[in-house]
Amino acid sequence: MRADARRNYGRLLAAAREAFTERGTEAHLDDIARRAEVGPGTLYRHFPTREALLAAVYRGDVEELAVRADELAGTRPPGEALTAWLWLQLDYIKHKRGLGAAVKTMLAADSETLNWCRDTMRGALGGLLARAQEAGTVRADVTAADVLRLVHGVGMASESAPESAERLFTIVLDGLRPPG
Repeated sequence: MRADARRNYGRLLAAAREAFTERGTEAHLDDIARRAEVGPGTLYRHFPTREALLAAVYRGDVEELAVRADELAGTRPPGEALTAWLWLQLDYIKHKRGLGAAVKTMLAADSETLNWCRDTMRGALGGLLARAQEAGTVRADVTAADVLRLVHGVGMASESAPESAERLFTIVLDGLRPPG
C-alpha cells in the first residue's frame, strides 16, 4: 500500500471510530470521509461497505484491548491486572454504543473477523484469568466466556441505567473472588 493510501486508511479508521462512538453505528459515511479529510471515493475504495468499515474499526479496538491485556499482565499483580482489564472492557462496551453488537449482527456468525475477534478477546482474557486463578484471587471454576458474558451483561444494563454500571460491575467482581 502506498504511503498516502496507508495514511488515508488510518485517518478513515480514526474518523470512523470517533463518529461511531459519538453517533452509534449509523453515523453517516460522508461525515466520516469529511472528518478524515478525504473524499467519499477514497472511503469506498478502502471500505466498500459500512459493514467493512465497522468490522475494521471493531478489529482495531479488539487488537488494542489485547495489547492492553499484555501490558497489564506485565506490570501488575494478577488479580489487579485482570480487574483493570475488565474495567477497560466495560468502558469500551459502555462508550462504543453497540459497535460490537452491530458488527456481530452484520457479519455471518462464522465470519473470519468475528472468529478472530472472539478468539483474540478470549485469549487476552484467558491469560489474565489463568494468572489470577493461579494466584488464588479468582474462583477456579470461572471461564473466560463466563467473564465476558458478565461484563457484556453489565454493559448492556448500563445503557438504560448508566449510574448503576459501577455498582453492578463491583458486584460481578466480588462474585469472581473465591469463597471465604
